[in-house]
Amino acid sequence: MRPTKGYKIADRLVLVAIMRAGTGMLNGMQRLMSFAGVGHIGIYRDKFVKSTVEYYFRLPKDIEGAKVILLDPMLATGDTAVASITRLKEFNVSDIKFVTLIASRPGLEKVHEWHPDVEIYTLSIEPELDENGYILPGIGDAGDRLYGTGDES
Repeated sequence: MRPTKGYKIADRLVLVAIMRAGTGMLNGMQRLMSFAGVGHIGIYRDKFVKSTVEYYFRLPKDIEGAKVILLDPMLATGDTAVASITRLKEFNVSDIKFVTLIASRPGLEKVHEWHPDVEIYTLSIEPELDENGYILPGIGDAGDRLYGTGDES
């Protein structure tokens, strides 16, 4: 081995996990960017009232003006992503990147419609959602799979 040139991110960086499944992405991202701050947004899409419900919100005190990487393994309807991005912008966060593993075409379109300034990074784009708003073919509920709860355990 020999020395090589590297680059350091000069701006303040904060990783924000959308709970609960986004928390599963946090450790790997922290290993890559150990200098980053960490925040959590507890929010879910209530399929009965067809709205999002926020139950937890905690960000570092110096979030204003930081670059944020928002983490959630599934982007299905886009409702929780849109609500989370909207909340972050209330704290004067303008540079947001959304990182997901699987995204639906309708979810991508919704986020782009509401927040065209947010870049989205995904490994897979699936064409549709089922009648319950789950990605097809998808992987089921990522939080249930991660934590061994629900029908996916």
